[in-house]
Amino acid sequence: MLLIISSHRDDSVHAVLPKLQERGVPLLWWDEADYPGASTLTAGCLDGHWCQTLTYRGETYDLSKVRAVWDRRPDRPSALEVPEPSQRAFAEHTAKVALSGAYDLMVGARWMPALPQHAAAIDNKLLHLRRATELGLTVVDTVVTNDPEVLVPVWNRTGGRMITKTLEFRPFALDGENGHLYTATVPRRRLTGRHRLRHGPAILQPNVPKAYELRVTVVGEQVFAARIDSQASRMTTVDWRHYHDAKVGYAAYDLPRDIGDRCVRLVAGLGLSFGALDFIVTPDGRYVFLELNVNGQWAFVELRTGMPISDAIADWLAAACVSAAVVADPAGAADARPDVVATARPDLKDSADAH
Repeated sequence: MLLIISSHRDDSVHAVLPKLQERGVPLLWWDEADYPGASTLTAGCLDGHWCQTLTYRGETYDLSKVRAVWDRRPDRPSALEVPEPSQRAFAEHTAKVALSGAYDLMVGARWMPALPQHAAAIDNKLLHLRRATELGLTVVDTVVTNDPEVLVPVWNRTGGRMITKTLEFRPFALDGENGHLYTATVPRRRLTGRHRLRHGPAILQPNVPKAYELRVTVVGEQVFAARIDSQASRMTTVDWRHYHDAKVGYAAYDLPRDIGDRCVRLVAGLGLSFGALDFIVTPDGRYVFLELNVNGQWAFVELRTGMPISDAIADWLAAACVSAAVVADPAGAADARPDVVATARPDLKDSADAH
């Protein structure tokens, strides 16, 4: 069985569901937000044997039967029935701890992109840059600091062409509205406010000249590279996530094999089965690695380029489930059907705002 862990609003899951149905993969789509309020999870060791079950919508699932897990983008555990805020927070935290233990016990399953606790542990931009340099990928000079006195020397070193970005995507409220920080240039006048850096470490890098940019999606050992003509619009010259589809083109891209191989090795070396990598291609043809997004968005790439990323994801997830079904019941494996599915939605609108 395949376990998909993600919000029920996740358009990327909706894009892959029909492909899994075509492959006859039995599955459960479940969200952590349904626990503990709408699900029960029971794990234990009885007579020397470990077992754990998940009960959801009246059905009980033996988690030892799970052969693959797609940990996409779940919402947080929810205990809304607990009225007192501190007690609710305690219940939800305890639920998260219980889930981590349950996931660790699922030793017979392979994960995309990885066990959640492992994915969280290696989701660090500095680590990714270090690994990229070890693999021979080109990276830009990078400083991460909260020291205001470092800002001006770094700015001077870039010749006044410096950009700054956050270490992690994290939404926040500003004047009562939700927002997040895009990559931004740092003009001279902003240096007067450098004291604010003390309160939040930032990434400082030179603003590398761009011919265009690449989003490279790695699924197992498959590589899907998309060219993004970010320089065609003033809105997207610094950060293509501002989107201006009327001017900015997307197209499948023939990535040099050595760059693609290094991308696969970078993802695998971090213990991941999936990764979304961003590159700049400079006017003189250099490929400059920017970052790796451990569970990055990909459906917008498929939507705009037609590359079969959803098929690759379905194949990777199905491989473990189908092979397990063949071993368990060779005659009946072809009759496997999904246990719980949702209708695929035609209005696919996967945003890359959260990478």
